[in-house]
Amino acid sequence: MKLTGVELRRIAMPLVAPFRTSFGTETQRDVLLVRAVTDDAEGWGECVAMAGPLYSSEYVDGAVDVLRRFLVPRLVAGGPFGAHEVAGRLAPVKGHRMAKAALEMAVLDAELRSEGRSFGRELGAVHDRVPCGVSVGIMDSVPELLDAVGGYLDEGYLRIKLKIEPGWDVEPVRAVRERFGDEVLLQVDANTAYTLADAQQLARLDAFDLLLIEQPLDEEDVLGHADLAKLIRTPVCLDESITSARDAAAALRLGACQIVNIKPGRVGGYLEARRIHDVCVAQGVPVWCGGMLETGLGRAANVALAALPGFTLPGDTSASGRYYAGDITEPFVLDDGHLRLPDGPGLGVAPLEDRLAEVTTATEWLPV
Repeated sequence: MKLTGVELRRIAMPLVAPFRTSFGTETQRDVLLVRAVTDDAEGWGECVAMAGPLYSSEYVDGAVDVLRRFLVPRLVAGGPFGAHEVAGRLAPVKGHRMAKAALEMAVLDAELRSEGRSFGRELGAVHDRVPCGVSVGIMDSVPELLDAVGGYLDEGYLRIKLKIEPGWDVEPVRAVRERFGDEVLLQVDANTAYTLADAQQLARLDAFDLLLIEQPLDEEDVLGHADLAKLIRTPVCLDESITSARDAAAALRLGACQIVNIKPGRVGGYLEARRIHDVCVAQGVPVWCGGMLETGLGRAANVALAALPGFTLPGDTSASGRYYAGDITEPFVLDDGHLRLPDGPGLGVAPLEDRLAEVTTATEWLPV
């Protein structure tokens, strides 16, 4: 297909409540949307980079710059292309996986819409709905945490993930276990907040029969994770450390993890995410779909990805209302702990024009 232009759109999405992790607190998402316009259709992509380089080295202003100056010009320089060629054309630009993922997502959405095929069908989905977990941020007190967890369980979420950091780990996990029992699927996420010197403290979490501990150490400390996995019984899951199928294969070979969290934006797009899934399935390693507080656009694609056969654990594919009072698409609503895959062409959802206009803070058209 041939691009006629790309729109970069910034939107401001207030969260229903502050979301605190070990690297900061978010009250509003500054979201970059990418709209790819072709001769036959248009498609939407969502960049999951945060406002600052805290979760990763990428950030929204940087994504805008690299898309404008490098990625879009390089993509169109070679003439017409298909979505599966996007990653190869962008490969000479080092890094910037979140920006690349947004552009590839937009192109793939446009291509699939023009051909009448869905994201789920393209990726290889085998389910028409997926089980949903919820990520619970760090709270000011244990009673506040227990109220939040109780509310999410009442809503029907099938798995609870607690954000942890030094000083907020064993006690909140113990409190949740004591209040809600061993039958609750429970896991924790450290977002790189610990070092191997904290192994003894992390081993105290073994008593609570957790599904996994996610990214306890620095993202570059893959060997440290391999050492930690030998010192604790709780399965180690990698997130920030996995940026490609090659990374996943290396981490598994080293014994650095027993489970992998796949975030398409972090790994450069949904096609690379599928490759990571395939690597893990080949080795019998379970995967699950992580979340980055996506709008309905990114959520639709994540739900499609989470319907692949290797995604055997509930992901962070929460309902729209978990984060936003008003989404930019028709909201995703929890149904018996699950979200249903959109079945229309492409993402199967599109922005609501009035709502999109309401939250838009800037637009830029890149003619090609």
